[in-house]
Amino acid sequence: MSKTKSKAKLNLDLLKLLSETHGAPGFEDNVRAVVRTELEKVVDEIEVDNMGNLVAIKRGTLPKNKQKKVMLAAHMDEIGFMVQHIDDKGFIRFCPLGGFDPKTLSSQRVVIHGKKEVIGVMGGKAIHLMKPEERKKAPELGDFIIDTGLSKKELDKLVSVGDSITRQRDFIQMGECVNGKSLDNRMLVFCLIEVMKQLKSVPYDTYAVFTTQEEVGIRGAKVAVHRIQPDFGICLDVTLANDMPGVPGHEQINRLGEGTSIDIMNRVVIADTRIVKYLKDQADKNKIPYQIEAMDAGGTDAWAMQLFTEQGCITGGISVPLRNMHQEVEMCHQTDIHATIDLVRVSLENLDKGDWKIK
Repeated sequence: MSKTKSKAKLNLDLLKLLSETHGAPGFEDNVRAVVRTELEKVVDEIEVDNMGNLVAIKRGTLPKNKQKKVMLAAHMDEIGFMVQHIDDKGFIRFCPLGGFDPKTLSSQRVVIHGKKEVIGVMGGKAIHLMKPEERKKAPELGDFIIDTGLSKKELDKLVSVGDSITRQRDFIQMGECVNGKSLDNRMLVFCLIEVMKQLKSVPYDTYAVFTTQEEVGIRGAKVAVHRIQPDFGICLDVTLANDMPGVPGHEQINRLGEGTSIDIMNRVVIADTRIVKYLKDQADKNKIPYQIEAMDAGGTDAWAMQLFTEQGCITGGISVPLRNMHQEVEMCHQTDIHATIDLVRVSLENLDKGDWKIK
């Protein structure tokens, strides 16, 4: 398959803003505000439901008797923590909001979102004091405390049990790649915003849903799907790029710089074969570079779209390959971001031309 590069320049300022904005599961308000600002003048309607999902709607051009509903889902939340306890010396204990690799947390800065933002550091026992068996053991979340440098008396004025905690990390460009925190899934929030801006018209009513609480059980998407009852569903999320030394080829899943990823399966979803074929055909026809994702791990909002409609939903997914997923710094390649935006856009524009019969 021949490959072409998109000539459009990525709005890295917007991507930086989305990456650096804080929004743990259940605390997505600031991310939602950015999305609303970007889309309120380019879509026909914007709604926010009681779960906090933001739904941006573009109405289709086909007559009412031929109309269908298309739902795209990109989750706004990032993995984070919640304040669970403040001890007598001012050290914070926390519980996770989403899945973490504990070994990546040591000595990392975090932000506690209390009455005002407080910077903390993930601390634990110094290696000098560890017994030989402790040095060999992988750290667990319970081994860490958060040190703010403040006394309990000072901290109690600013922070309470139940406040959210997120990572502190700047977004930067490295060669053709970008990296920062929370590219899972702010990268696809960015892509979906850009697609909605670029679309001139769509045949079917198109619901761009920026979902909440995906990282703790695909919660927001369930509510949105129940309400919208889409005929088509496309989940937009990141996928693993394990293309590093020492990783066998069959475990690499995807590679940075080789295009967008068309999803076949993950732990909770097998994509509809009709939409997989359609997405491949659109990529080939428009010379958009793509890869295939098939893995037996992870889960996405596609699960809710596939299972929580009354008549069933023709469901698939398009992903951006990501290195270092659920770690302090995540990385994507700009070629893959361009290809993802292009494939989502052309697929929406031509969706009425697909063959959707069950054979």
